[in-house]
Amino acid sequence: MTDTGSGVRVEKVERVGMSGAGEARVRSAVVSRTLLGPVLRTLPWRALGAAGGVGLLLAGAARWLIDGDEWLALNLLRAAALAFALGLAFLLDDPARETTASVPTTRPLRQALRVAVVAPFLALAWTVAMLLVPGEIRPPVGDVTLEAAATSVLALAAAAVAVRFNEASEPGQAVAAAVLTSAVVTPLALPGRWAMFVGVRDERWAASHDRWAWVLVGAAVVWVVCGPERTRRRALRAGPSGT
Repeated sequence: MTDTGSGVRVEKVERVGMSGAGEARVRSAVVSRTLLGPVLRTLPWRALGAAGGVGLLLAGAARWLIDGDEWLALNLLRAAALAFALGLAFLLDDPARETTASVPTTRPLRQALRVAVVAPFLALAWTVAMLLVPGEIRPPVGDVTLEAAATSVLALAAAAVAVRFNEASEPGQAVAAAVLTSAVVTPLALPGRWAMFVGVRDERWAASHDRWAWVLVGAAVVWVVCGPERTRRRALRAGPSGT
């Protein structure tokens, strides 16, 4: 004999589970659409546009000013990637931070939405930057893109740290200064065996990009960890009654 009652209960549980998951996805989509307008209005478009323009000008110099210099072309692409990252340092700036902090959506969701809006433009700008470098002196696309991605995520991680541990609504200027200073100091401070800014023909090229991969992973972890608001801050905002 079969226990039809148990089968019915299992089927009901599965349906409820599927229904709950579906409702969660629908709610998430609705919340994302609702937040899209405010996010578009508060994004630092001027900083992002200026950074993108400077980055493309730097990459374009490889086509218009350089005569077959692979090393200089590589460094111009690195400078372009740094310019894009400096723009991203302002991405989490929110003039209405104290207002948006009280909305029911979490900070990681709001930050992810900002990144999702900007990511296609950043990818397009980087593609154009790569194409501006003549093919005969263009460095390996995958390796240089890894450097650019690590630099960008590092800037986002620094911005997330500033937002989490600072009450300022627009810490982007300080974050950009820190990122720029790090970019200048790091090549000078690292010992030769840990060099990361090497030439394409350097025997350390492959090893340096292993380190770039670790920088990307580490920066992503820091960004994720620093995304949520601090519990104490949420408790203070809720008030003594917890409402």
